[in-house]
Amino acid sequence: MKLDRLLGILTILLQKDRVTAPELAEKFEVGRRTIGRDIEALCMAGIPVVTYQGSGGGISIAEGFKLDKSILTVDELSGIIAALKGIGSVSKLSNVERVLDKLLTNTDAVVSMNEPVIIDLASHYKGQLTEKIELIKRAVLHSQIIEFDYFYEKGESHRRIEPCFVIFQWAAWYVFGFCLERSDFRMFKLQRLWNLRLCGDKFVPRETPLEGRDFNACFSADKENKLVALFDQSEKYRLIETYGLDCYEETADGLRFEIGFTKRAYILGWLLGFGGRVKVLEPEFMVEDLKTAAENILLRYK
Repeated sequence: MKLDRLLGILTILLQKDRVTAPELAEKFEVGRRTIGRDIEALCMAGIPVVTYQGSGGGISIAEGFKLDKSILTVDELSGIIAALKGIGSVSKLSNVERVLDKLLTNTDAVVSMNEPVIIDLASHYKGQLTEKIELIKRAVLHSQIIEFDYFYEKGESHRRIEPCFVIFQWAAWYVFGFCLERSDFRMFKLQRLWNLRLCGDKFVPRETPLEGRDFNACFSADKENKLVALFDQSEKYRLIETYGLDCYEETADGLRFEIGFTKRAYILGWLLGFGGRVKVLEPEFMVEDLKTAAENILLRYK
């Protein structure tokens, strides 16, 4: 958009003493004539842009001209930059860079692009994840139904949904929307979702019920159970990493750990990751699940 480009040019001119028209044309992917018209538009808006001819020439803002740059503090800008760089890990980088260019006009204090907080929201298949997020965003903005193949513990299925949000929660990306096959709001993990495409069919956005916006409920829909287990001392760091410093009790037999859980398959997989360094005391069904899993593993290697 022209307005975005004008703001971008103004930002660059505020940051640099002088810049050439070819440099601006290359950065904004337009012709030099377009840059010339943009400079004229800035002048008509009352911004004193000056052009210099010949060797060492270029475009700059007249000496002494300043804009009010006190809207955001340095700490606020640093936080926004960190967040934008995090979004940039799963979004089209060029869009993020343009926003960062606009924000970094606060030259009254130094705001380093080398922000000490690094947020990387991408996975090992970043390219495919980015494509999924961009397509779902487009579908939400234009109220278009999406369809995909979904792989989960019960098998696989084909779903068509009216997407509402793209969510990052519990270290993973999800799409939340109204599932036409189940006639209810559901959450789908993007890593399990493939062959995603726009159907072309439009939908009228539904009012999301208040309970539907409680995304944590999507992770705890099953009956809660209580896990009691003894872990070897060697696993103390892993318990602390996941559940905090006071999540266990030191005993003569090991680290006694108690926690409520709802997802049986998830907790089983988590426990298996400790191998022989954990012993489950209750519930009894989890003890049996572990025995069965261990027997199946042993059979595979016989």
